Amino acid sequence: MSGVWVFKNGVIRLVENPNQSGSDTQNRRKVMVYLPTGEVVSSYSTLEQILQSLGWERYFGGGDTDLLQFHKRSSIDLISLPRDFTKFNSVYMYDIVVKNPNYFHVRDSH
Repeated sequence: MSGVWVFKNGVIRLVENPNQSGSDTQNRRKVMVYLPTGEVVSSYSTLEQILQSLGWERYFGGGDTDLLQFHKRSSIDLISLPRDFTKFNSVYMYDIVVKNPNYFHVRDSH
């Protein structure tokens, strides 16, 4: 994960590769790789199977129907994802990586 954390108007966000031209950085897509198999996560059905194998369960307690949520009984962590996979971006990917160390990696797509 390369970039600079920027704090502006009370919000912190990651600006990836700030020295590159803006249009190139904006168009670069990220992919999340499941490290044990080297598989690129390309759908929520694949991701859900992997998360379930790691002990995550679907959480239906939230009132927001625009989100898919997963929780782990052994922790207080909650993974919230947009229901539309086309909106699954690096912010959500890194959230999964942080909550599942050594299982996922985010990289630039080729």
